[in-house]
Amino acid sequence: MADNPLLNLGMKIPFDGIRAEHVRPAIETSLERAKAAIAAIVAHDGPRTYANTMAALDDATEPLELAMTVVGHLESVATTDELRDAYNDVKPKVSSFYAGLPLDAGLYLAIRDFAQTDEAKALTGPKARFLAKTIEDFERHGAKLPDAGKLRLDEITRELAELTSTYGQNVLDETAAFELIIEDESQLAGLPDGAKEAAKESAKAKGKEGWRLTLQAPSLIPALTHLDDASIREKLYRAYNTRASSGSRANPPQIEKILALRQEKAALLGFANFADLVLADRMAKDGKTALDFVKDLEERTRPAFDVENESLAQFKREYEKDPDAQIQPWDIGYYSEKQRQALYDFDEEALRPYFPMTAVIDGMFETVKRLYGVSVEANTTLPVWHETVRAYDIVDDDGTPLGSFYADMFPRDEKRGGAWMNGLVSGIVQEGRVTPHLGLICGNLTPPVGDKPALLLHSEVETLFHEFGHLLHHMLSRVEVRSLAGTNVAWDFVELPSQIMENWCWEKEALDLFARHYETNAPIPHDLYDKLRRARTYRAAYAQMRQLGFATVDLALHVEYDPEKDGDVVAYSREIMQRFSPVKYPSDYAFICSFGHLFASAVGYAAGYYSYKWAEVLDADAFTQFAEKGVFDAAVGRAFRDRILARGDGDDPMKLYEDFMGRKPNLDPLLARSGLLPAPSA
Repeated sequence: MADNPLLNLGMKIPFDGIRAEHVRPAIETSLERAKAAIAAIVAHDGPRTYANTMAALDDATEPLELAMTVVGHLESVATTDELRDAYNDVKPKVSSFYAGLPLDAGLYLAIRDFAQTDEAKALTGPKARFLAKTIEDFERHGAKLPDAGKLRLDEITRELAELTSTYGQNVLDETAAFELIIEDESQLAGLPDGAKEAAKESAKAKGKEGWRLTLQAPSLIPALTHLDDASIREKLYRAYNTRASSGSRANPPQIEKILALRQEKAALLGFANFADLVLADRMAKDGKTALDFVKDLEERTRPAFDVENESLAQFKREYEKDPDAQIQPWDIGYYSEKQRQALYDFDEEALRPYFPMTAVIDGMFETVKRLYGVSVEANTTLPVWHETVRAYDIVDDDGTPLGSFYADMFPRDEKRGGAWMNGLVSGIVQEGRVTPHLGLICGNLTPPVGDKPALLLHSEVETLFHEFGHLLHHMLSRVEVRSLAGTNVAWDFVELPSQIMENWCWEKEALDLFARHYETNAPIPHDLYDKLRRARTYRAAYAQMRQLGFATVDLALHVEYDPEKDGDVVAYSREIMQRFSPVKYPSDYAFICSFGHLFASAVGYAAGYYSYKWAEVLDADAFTQFAEKGVFDAAVGRAFRDRILARGDGDDPMKLYEDFMGRKPNLDPLLARSGLLPAPSA
């Protein structure tokens, strides 16, 4: 046990030495230690103080949380059957432990007793917020339930942990299992050279001849956008949107059980629905407010959406010289790109040579140095989980080390899709200084091909900046309470620091720092940049409605769905999402079966997918400060760092926002940025 690398983890995590057989004994030991620490708080004999109650509670679960985060991360980026089995074995036990904390009558009483002391009543700032939020959280999660209710809540928590884990692994396995081998190169007409070369290398890596197309984003998106062969686009589209909908990895049974358990949990805790339970401590506060927000944006966006859809349909008829041609679901990306090229003479692929990933990363680091006064330096001493992973240190402008992070950017079969950030170690303010932070970012960006560097799409550059924004929220945190540090904020606020970073991917002054041709080092030509800017709002209504469709089906499932009345959950979801689609979906469309945001974890973005749009409102509004005073204005950057990034959940998020902006958020900047504000009347 002493040599188990998952025990006594610190800033130098031995990722290269952690194996599946370490998981069960390490997590079981960490779990017992956490239980003992909680028991010690309860059993304390003497006056209640912040140190022996609240600070002790904040510290009690940290080693367990870090060990589980590390194991869960490895299961996401380097999964094996053995690791998955071990993770699946311990996850329900750990979930049950966390869910049981608010149900521990002795712990709840200890906290309530401390709340009555003079010390507690004199608390201010994050410590006062931590106490108040802990009591509210305990009560919202069952502290006042009778014993039978607490027992059932524990059972629900365990079941949800198992079901959501199975859901996510089904999606991962279904995605990895699909491949389409193309043997006739003529069938790849239209596919950009870089994507074609990547498909060739992918096939070669699997010991196959020809070109290999997969459902991973770097393969799927170029194919759906550029392949002339509609039959191949259709195969890819159908495979992607029917993942985990049937067969041995079918997710509908998991979805039905997850929704039923979430609703039962909400009712048990005194809430009308799961959305009201989840949103009680978020900016929206309840499901109705979130639904109203989404419906308001839908109404404002629909007129432009209808115009865009008819325009694209007409474009296809003219392009194909066929008055009866109909847009199919697998046509949208393809003809949208053709129309965009026709309208703006712009092909996003033309930008790839200007976005070699190494230069993009260097430019991103320079951007945050100018904005927030921090430097990023390579760290070659930290162990990594794969040879392509890189590690870095962040240093403040006065030379103070702020911590380290990892970057894992390329797709692998044993790695889940998408992009994300994880905090590993949250530093806290102690005696005026911050202890170091440790975090990571992951993506599935276009990998290098042959002797060429990794050349990114502009959208991939945005993804990289987005995840780095999350990381900065973690790495620049200056909060004295670990539970309130970094990204531990309301989920409808957490996307503000990430989404605001995307704005620097559109500003010429910022792009000139890193957007350089990989062969000539020339910056993006003015005419190509102008095309990029003009094309930014192309089909903006479609993009917005797509996100609103996801948000609406999420809220509908967690506020309104009744299986007795509404029937099959896949058909119900398809019908709702149809409202937000430009074309009729196929009868087997089942995106809900692979919507990991909603169903791959006990809560995740469930009842909270609207947060992306909510945060877009905040980010577009907040960026007006930079737009007005200069995109690299150090004073505005410092204010954003000090009033948003450094504060974590140390205060109410709306107050933090108002501290930065001097007012409440305004919806108009988002609509203006998207080109969706109606023209002023004469």
